[in-house]
Amino acid sequence: MRRLEFPARSIAARLFLTAAALSSAVLMLAGLALTEYYRRTAEDVFEQRLGVYLRAIVADVSESGEEGRSGPGQLGDPQFELARSGWYWQITRLDSEAHEIKASRSLFAARLPKLSDLGVPAEVGGVRRGVALGPDGRMLRIVERVIDVGDIGVYLVQVAATTEETEHQIARFRLSLIIAFSLLAIALALATAFQVRFGLRPLRLLQRELSVIRRGERQRIDGSYPSEVAPLAEELNLLISANRDIVERSRTQVGNLAHALKTPLSVIVNEADAAPGPLAEKVGEQATLMRDRLSFYLERARAAARAGAIGATTPAAPVVDALLRTFGKIYGERGVVFSGGAPPDLRFLGERQDLEEIIGNLLDNAGKWAAKEVRLTAALEHTATGRSLLAFTIDDDGPGLAADLREAAVRRGQRLDETKPGSGLGLSIVADLAADYGGSLRFAASPGGGLRAEVRLPGL
Repeated sequence: MRRLEFPARSIAARLFLTAAALSSAVLMLAGLALTEYYRRTAEDVFEQRLGVYLRAIVADVSESGEEGRSGPGQLGDPQFELARSGWYWQITRLDSEAHEIKASRSLFAARLPKLSDLGVPAEVGGVRRGVALGPDGRMLRIVERVIDVGDIGVYLVQVAATTEETEHQIARFRLSLIIAFSLLAIALALATAFQVRFGLRPLRLLQRELSVIRRGERQRIDGSYPSEVAPLAEELNLLISANRDIVERSRTQVGNLAHALKTPLSVIVNEADAAPGPLAEKVGEQATLMRDRLSFYLERARAAARAGAIGATTPAAPVVDALLRTFGKIYGERGVVFSGGAPPDLRFLGERQDLEEIIGNLLDNAGKWAAKEVRLTAALEHTATGRSLLAFTIDDDGPGLAADLREAAVRRGQRLDETKPGSGLGLSIVADLAADYGGSLRFAASPGGGLRAEVRLPGL
């Protein structure tokens, strides 16, 4: 059996659809039950009316004999006088070979079918009740009874009426019930929607509080919540606090490790420089390499800790503008112009120094290869899952980079041109930092003929 799937796995949709389905089922069952009850009641009332007419005719026959002169008059219903009106009575003498018949004027020389001939059993008291096709082609509900009035004779007394009136009453009742229950269903749906929205309001407030914390505008969840949600809010506050403590401890430990290792390495380098020789040169070279690698991995550890922090946000525009001015001055002697910028409302979900390092390394790399211009643009994108990303695009007008070399450019320590200054770590740092934040870095051909660097980072 397949499990019922709800749209977008929404709690509100689950609650609303469940309540709507149950309400509709209850209303439908109630409508069917009321309609059936009304049908039976209407039919009982109809048969009671026929029974009253039957007893009146039986009494008239018993008093007046076969003449039956007062029968129609005592019924007092003009429909028995109108031809083919659908209301009929008929008296048939059974103890005579001639089977004399007296009938209402409405029968108009036609005859009613006998229920006894149709196999309808008699009830207690000899009364038969049933439905049969009338002389006018309409279905009739018939009540008949055989009476023996002694020397006067034995008679079959029948009263019949069309079921159209009862069916019309039932149809009108059904229509009224459908209209009333439809209005009730709409009212219940609106009430359910309000109830679901009001009931889930604390969760929406909690979501907004978490969004405020994620933007760095607040340190903890504030406000009062219902007893069902309050423990969740408190646990989230504890989780946020524990996250900050872990990040701070990581930063402290990384700093301590940096100081503990850099000093001995500096001593080794200095001692190697003071004692010339092949061994000293080799020791100094490896110690310098160790110091560079140590600086890189320590910075990566700091960045990873910062990327896991909750509530750190950085306005993108000030960082971008400052970097564009700085590199414009650095590469201004070569005539390279740095242009572009970021919209003022964009915010990076991370530490300022990480954004500076990512954008700074990309601008520095573009400046090294550009002929005349480096241009930076930034925009906010939304993924199919609803996640917001800052998309930074940096274009230069340099020689560009072949497609097969673009992946190699982000490998740690990889330098594609030894004539350019650097350690080969800049782009790998950018790639690692972007990955730590759940972003990405890719290279493509720039429309101006150079290289385009595209980096995507979490943002608001």
